[in-house]
Amino acid sequence: MNARLARFAIGQVVKHRIFPFRGVIFDVDPEFANTEEWWLSIPEDIRPRKDQPFYHLLAENDQNTYVAYVSEQNLVPDESGLPVGHPQAALLFDGFQNGCYHLRPRIAH
Repeated sequence: MNARLARFAIGQVVKHRIFPFRGVIFDVDPEFANTEEWWLSIPEDIRPRKDQPFYHLLAENDQNTYVAYVSEQNLVPDESGLPVGHPQAALLFDGFQNGCYHLRPRIAH
C-alpha cells in the first residue's frame, strides 16, 4: 500500500472544490473505503481516484445538512472562519475556535 498523509485534519472546516457545500471533517480514510457501487455512481468524467485520502464530513448547503464522503482532490480549506450549522457537530465536538473544531474527549475501555 502506498498511502499518503492526509492534507486536512479532523475538526477542520473545508468546502467542496466544485459543488456548493462545506463541512467539518469528523473522520478520514487513508484511501477509498466505500462501496464499489457508490464509486461507480459518480459520473466517470468527475470520478475521483481511489488512492487518496477520503474524508467524512458533517456537511451543509443552503438547503440542508447531511453526511458527505469526499476525496481529498475535491476539498479546499474554508477560509470563512464560520462554524458549520450541522446539528450533529455538538455531539462530536466541544468547541469551535480560530476556525477549527475540537473533538470531545472520548472514554474507551
